[in-house]
Amino acid sequence: MRPQGATMTNEALRAILPIAGRDEKGLREVALTDDIDPILPTPFRIGETSAAALAAVGLAVSDLWELRTGRRQEVAVDTRQATASLRSTHYMKMDGAPVSTERNAVMGTYPARNGRWSYLHCNFPNHRAAALRVLGVPEDREAVRKAVAEWDALELEEAIIAARGAGGMVRTMDEWAKHPQAAAIASLPLMEIVQIGASPPEKPPDGDRPLSAVRVLDLTRVLAGPTCARTLAEHGADVLKITGAHLPNLGYQEYDTGHGKLSAHLDLREPKDIETLRGLVRETDVFSQGYRPGTLGDRGFSPEALAQLRPGIVFVSLSAFGHVGPWASRRGFDTVVQTVSGITSRQGELFPGSAPGPQFYPVSAIDYLTGYLMAFGAMVALARRAREGGSWLVRISLAQTGRWLVGRGQVPEAQLRDVPKEFTAAELERWTTTSDTPGGRLHHLAPVLHLSETPPYWARPSVPLGYHEPVWPARAT
Repeated sequence: MRPQGATMTNEALRAILPIAGRDEKGLREVALTDDIDPILPTPFRIGETSAAALAAVGLAVSDLWELRTGRRQEVAVDTRQATASLRSTHYMKMDGAPVSTERNAVMGTYPARNGRWSYLHCNFPNHRAAALRVLGVPEDREAVRKAVAEWDALELEEAIIAARGAGGMVRTMDEWAKHPQAAAIASLPLMEIVQIGASPPEKPPDGDRPLSAVRVLDLTRVLAGPTCARTLAEHGADVLKITGAHLPNLGYQEYDTGHGKLSAHLDLREPKDIETLRGLVRETDVFSQGYRPGTLGDRGFSPEALAQLRPGIVFVSLSAFGHVGPWASRRGFDTVVQTVSGITSRQGELFPGSAPGPQFYPVSAIDYLTGYLMAFGAMVALARRAREGGSWLVRISLAQTGRWLVGRGQVPEAQLRDVPKEFTAAELERWTTTSDTPGGRLHHLAPVLHLSETPPYWARPSVPLGYHEPVWPARAT
């Protein structure tokens, strides 16, 4: 690969390296193609940040490999391929037919009173029901449009959150900058890695891959958290995804984020299943969760409780808006963060849709970037556990990642003309691989990272939720 020609990606990576206690020498260990934004139609630097986040993952993999073997690896990232990975659901085919990723018909952005706009997140049935209950209308897009038009956008935002739904008022970037939650997020670093308990150092388990025999419990949903565990799996970790049969899900997303994972059902409303999970925790290395702050703590699975149960654990915690500020316990998704923080407002100004109004950028950048950063943080913590011992908490939110993305600045408007909406067929073919899954032959994007000694791959195919029993595979002896 050609060395990095543009400094912008180095700047994005430079912001990540201190999290790992690294200096700028790390920049010289990575080869990045010299593609620069805009790669797709958005002013936001999604190419720069995706390449930087994956380069950071590569450096963390190299650190763990050095702990196992004494050798470092060469790391390389294709910036265009990294950008494509931010919408990997878009490129899936099952037995040659595209996998449908259609959103619910009433999900979207609607005009409210006084020229404002409201976004309703309605992909999950429970959130859809909450929005329709507040609006007092059936599941019909025209009925929803008429109802939203009667509401003040801020009042509707608060009413939907109070009804345990998800959504938000469309704000400009300037409006968001003055919001108390934006100030709370600005007080935080991009990600925190803090020691939460004492334990002896643990040398990496034996194996021929950077994360061989490292066990990861994945209690996350949708995209960001599952992407973290998928990323750990592509470097050899044994990942067990835990979800409940009673919880709503978008099945197609498992084809995208389930690579490399075992998948089991547990119902944490049942005492016996809580005990099963506790047993799994005692033998795990990484516990990744994406529930709102405090939710799992009520069931005995707080970071501090798990550090007692399994000294030396790495607890990865994802939330929507961070653990401080008035919105700390608020539900949120990539699209909600885009809406409230000014991203959709700016995207709609520069790339209008078929109808007036705010627009989402053409990828799920905040979700996937957060997932890559979570995996990076987990591996940094595993390396610290190997060197220093201790239990560790890795903490990040979608809003912190969004702030980092927006903070990279925007592509000048003069450079945003005639930006291609899609990658070339030859590129996509080069980046695609196939897996034989229980549902058929799946065509999907391959891992992006290039490593000189341990090329990443998934040893297990994606499976439906709950496909396996909640037990760890035996470690090689």
